[in-house]
Amino acid sequence: MFVMRGARSASTVRRNPGRAAGALIAIAALVPAASCTSGSTDSGGANAQAKGPVIRIAAGVDPSYAPLYLAVQRGMFAKAGLNVQLVQTEGGPTASQAVIAGTAQIAANADSTALSLMANNANLRALGVFQSSDRYLKVVLRKGIDGPKQVKTMGSIQGIGLYATHAYLKHNGIDPGSIKIVKGSPPDMPGLLGRGSIDGYILFEPWAANGVKEGGHIAGRIGDFGVGYVQWLLAGQKWLSGHNEVAGKVFKVVAQADRIVTSDPKAAGEATQQQVKLPADTAAQGLPDINFAARGFTGADYASAGKLLDFLLAQKLIKTRPDLETVMIRGWYERYVG
Repeated sequence: MFVMRGARSASTVRRNPGRAAGALIAIAALVPAASCTSGSTDSGGANAQAKGPVIRIAAGVDPSYAPLYLAVQRGMFAKAGLNVQLVQTEGGPTASQAVIAGTAQIAANADSTALSLMANNANLRALGVFQSSDRYLKVVLRKGIDGPKQVKTMGSIQGIGLYATHAYLKHNGIDPGSIKIVKGSPPDMPGLLGRGSIDGYILFEPWAANGVKEGGHIAGRIGDFGVGYVQWLLAGQKWLSGHNEVAGKVFKVVAQADRIVTSDPKAAGEATQQQVKLPADTAAQGLPDINFAARGFTGADYASAGKLLDFLLAQKLIKTRPDLETVMIRGWYERYVG
C-alpha cells in the first residue's frame, strides 16, 4: 500500500491563546493537501473487477478505520459496483484536505477536525456518522507522572486532541493556559513522551500503545472527563451534487462493514493488518472500544457540533462559524443510505 503523507510539523505554545491560534493555523497550512496525491490502493486486487469512475476515499491509518479496510479487503465495494480506492493519510485534517484539493471524493474525519476545516471551506459536507466512541482515545502519561497535577507539558494533535486536552485539564482543575502544549502529528507523540519532552498526551491506537512502549502508562479515557467523538464521512459539495446516489452506495457498504467489524473483530484486525500493516491483535483489541454503527445526524449531533464550534471560536482557531444545517446535511443518510 502506498501511504500518502502530509508535511509533519510541530510548534509550542504557552499561556497565549492568540499565539496558540496562529500556531495551529500555521500547522494546518503546512500540511499540503496536494501531497495526498502520490498514490492510492485497493490491496490484493480486491477491486480489480470494479468498473466505472474511480472513487477515492481518504482516511487515516489506525484501527478505527477498520470498516474501510475490511470493505476493500473483501471486495465489498466492487461487489456493489463501485470502483473504490483508499487514500491513506497521516491523519488529522489531511483526509478532508484531500477532498478540498480534489484528490479524493470522500473522506473519513472526526467531527472536530472536519468542523475546523468547514469554517474556511464552504465546499465540505458531512453525510453521516459511521462510528463513535468515548473510550478509544486514551490519556498517556510518562513514567514518573502519576496524575494530572504533576503535568507541566502536554502533547496534542489538532482537532479532537486539543479539545480533549483542554477538557482533561479543566476536569482536573487545571487552567489549560498554565500548561505548555506541544503541537504535532500522532507519530510524534510517543517519541516526545519517551524523551521526556512532554508529560502526556491523548491519542488513539496505535499511538497510545506506542507511548506505553516508550515507558508511559494509560491514565484514563476521554469518556472519564465527558468527551466523545464521532467519525463522519464527508464529500465535496461540487462532486456530491452530481453523485448523491453513488455516495449513498459507498456509505451503504461502509454500514455493512460496520456490522461485520462489530460481530467479527478478529477479521477486522486481520484486514487492518493487511491494509495498513498494523499488528492484527493490536487492532482487534482496540475495536471493542468503538461503536461501529452508521446513522444519520440527530439533534444531539448538532448540539455537540455547536459546542465544538464554541471551543474553536474561543481558541481563535476559526474566524467564522459555519452553518451546521448546511454543512451537516440533515436527512441525507436516511434518503440515500436508508
